[in-house]
Amino acid sequence: MKTTLKLMVAASLLFSAGAHAHNAGLSLAQKNACMSCHGVDKKIVGPGYNEVANKYRDKEYLKKMGYKDTKAVEAYLVDKVKKGGAGVWGTIPMPPNPQVKDEDLHTIVKWVLSLK
Repeated sequence: MKTTLKLMVAASLLFSAGAHAHNAGLSLAQKNACMSCHGVDKKIVGPGYNEVANKYRDKEYLKKMGYKDTKAVEAYLVDKVKKGGAGVWGTIPMPPNPQVKDEDLHTIVKWVLSLK
């Protein structure tokens, strides 16, 4: 009985931490106006975040682009969001976002990459 209760509490804490991280990423994306151009599951001006997550989970694409692990992808995306750019998703440029704190960018990017 005690073991079952301990397992239930541990599972609850893990779920709660995952939900908090998800909510933090979404909240920061909303706060920093990312959702003006990106939907979670649909393109607005830029790609939907589900599409971004799928692209950067594709092992063939990552290999082609020379990314060795998820840390390299995360660093690339944080830099891309901070500096802006065009060409990966079409000709419409994404404006730079230098005002967003690096720690917030990491939280947003991790949230995006966690989407299914």
